[in-house]
Amino acid sequence: MKGFHFIRKVALGLCLLLTAAAGCAQGTDYTPEFGQEGKDVIWIPTQQGLVDTMLDMAKVTASDYVIDLGSGDGRIVITAAKRGATALGIEYNPDMVEFARRSAVKEGVSERASFEKADIFEYDFSKATVITMFLLTDINLELRPTILDMKPGTRIVSNTFDMADWEPDETVTLPESGLSSYNTAHLWIVPAKVRGTWQLDKGRIHFIQNFQYVTGVMSVMGKEMKLTGKLDGDKISFNAGGGEYTGIVSGSAISGTRDGGGSWKATR
Repeated sequence: MKGFHFIRKVALGLCLLLTAAAGCAQGTDYTPEFGQEGKDVIWIPTQQGLVDTMLDMAKVTASDYVIDLGSGDGRIVITAAKRGATALGIEYNPDMVEFARRSAVKEGVSERASFEKADIFEYDFSKATVITMFLLTDINLELRPTILDMKPGTRIVSNTFDMADWEPDETVTLPESGLSSYNTAHLWIVPAKVRGTWQLDKGRIHFIQNFQYVTGVMSVMGKEMKLTGKLDGDKISFNAGGGEYTGIVSGSAISGTRDGGGSWKATR
């Protein structure tokens, strides 16, 4: 009886090892298929030319932390890592995650390119300096409030799909290729929040903000002047009363210069 139990245990152990090996082999052989179903979207790979364009638009360098939302086969993350950036892919499909990890190893960038199996709506991506994505417009809009709360100057790049009434700061369309008709990249730069009234030494500024665009009124020593301008991350520029003003927004203070010389400062 003891011999029988020993043989049975050995057989069971071998069975478990063979099952694990088969599962491992199946995972290694996995290759994503064009148009396969995902959690929120089907998978269509971003053509490499557009990947390069998206990262160029975001001006990705080695000092950046790039997070790709819905990273698929990992090509955007891997390309960013090849530029020296630290890059992370968030992907819901565990097979895709493992495929991307293997690809990063093959491309020699696994130290800078990592991948996590997670839901993009539950993951904290607030530390990224660049966000890339190839999602649908309605998903972009669900993410938009979170994106607008990110640090001013964070760059957001999307393959094809926009953010509705939040106009891109830049759009680039490549010639169509036989690989995919998705050949447009949109860039947004998260603007600082300046809406409301700011105090000047001898007056005030009231900003009306619509994403990166500002209008409003500047009052100096009782004289009111309409203003129009734009935000580029934490940088603001506007025209008021024929004068051009530029400045840097830092929390509850803005400081800068006016054309022709002179400095100005505003506080909340």
